[in-house]
Amino acid sequence: MQKIKKFKKMNNRMSKRLATILSILREHTKAMGKPMVFQITNQFGRDPFLVLISCLLSLRTRDTVTGPICIKLFEIAKTPQQILEIPVTKLEKMIYPVGFYRRKARLLHTVSADLIERFKSKVPETEEELLSIKGVGRKTANLVLAEGFGIPALCVDTHVHRVSNRLGIVKTKTPEQTEIELKTIIPKNDWIHINRWLVVWGQEICVPISPFCSRCPLRPVCPRVGVKKSR
Repeated sequence: MQKIKKFKKMNNRMSKRLATILSILREHTKAMGKPMVFQITNQFGRDPFLVLISCLLSLRTRDTVTGPICIKLFEIAKTPQQILEIPVTKLEKMIYPVGFYRRKARLLHTVSADLIERFKSKVPETEEELLSIKGVGRKTANLVLAEGFGIPALCVDTHVHRVSNRLGIVKTKTPEQTEIELKTIIPKNDWIHINRWLVVWGQEICVPISPFCSRCPLRPVCPRVGVKKSR
């Protein structure tokens, strides 16, 4: 009986701390930068295809590089057919200097052709169908569902994975494990927001090496798990 009471108290403390964390993130990220995909939807509207292409181009590339390139590309091509009309060699030059730009140019053609052939030029709105598209992993699929369709989905990238573990709200080794754990503790109506909040937090404050703990609004409720050096 005592063990059950102790477990309930621990859960209550965790719930209160998590609620505080979400409240701080919600408030302080208002004045911070926005993730690249969120900037794209702000400028071009909620378009699943543009979100998908943005995600594919952003892999292993900084948002500061990917954002301007996506904007330039989408001013010319906003549909699978329009992407295919751009020769691969020209597309390579258009998306340079994103990482692996030659491979990604070919991938954009492959994905666009697949969407035309299998989905009548529309981006599918189920995780299973999205994952059947070459080059689309769980992170991309969830981000397309969340930002492209407004469907509750929890996108976990390296920033979300790192910050969640440092905060001690999960104890996981991979982004996939983090996604599973977060879905059990984060209210479903916050699933879409959690990526926006933690990505910008991971980019500006809780950086991979020597995070800026001294100016972090979450410092009072953060155990700084795994942090050996900070600023």
